[in-house]
Amino acid sequence: MTGPALRGTNRPSPTADDLRVWRAFFETSEQLRSMLGSRFQSESDLSSGDYSVMLALSEAPGKKMRSSELAAHVEWERSRLSHHLGRMESRGILVRHKCADDSRGTEILLTAEGAALFRQASSPHLKAVQELFLDALTPELLEKADEVTRALRAHLSAR
Repeated sequence: MTGPALRGTNRPSPTADDLRVWRAFFETSEQLRSMLGSRFQSESDLSSGDYSVMLALSEAPGKKMRSSELAAHVEWERSRLSHHLGRMESRGILVRHKCADDSRGTEILLTAEGAALFRQASSPHLKAVQELFLDALTPELLEKADEVTRALRAHLSAR
């Protein structure tokens, strides 16, 4: 593979080798996501979606975010997030309040119970990340994976 800077932009279609690499990357990513999600759900009774929301809230100042910011952060459509937040709220993981400075906005706040669930779920999740992802890579391969990820993110954010 020659990389984006060395490739011509007039290339009519990917090569067989390009498609082989793409397919392996895509299928492996899906398998890893599926395995991590299954282990996470079985070990914590939380979905990977719950964890994404809880991670964003746990890292936010005051463990709260505006609904629109949270949707952008987890890269979900607002309607999907709204339905998911309703399910999480009914389980006592988070609460929704009107924004103090904007009556049209909603603030999402991780409850004490939600924060405790997040802490409990984090340890087995990090163990699974170690076993299924990090243990497979040498430090050099991990650095290359980081480089590939950064290049993909930069390319996609420019779109």
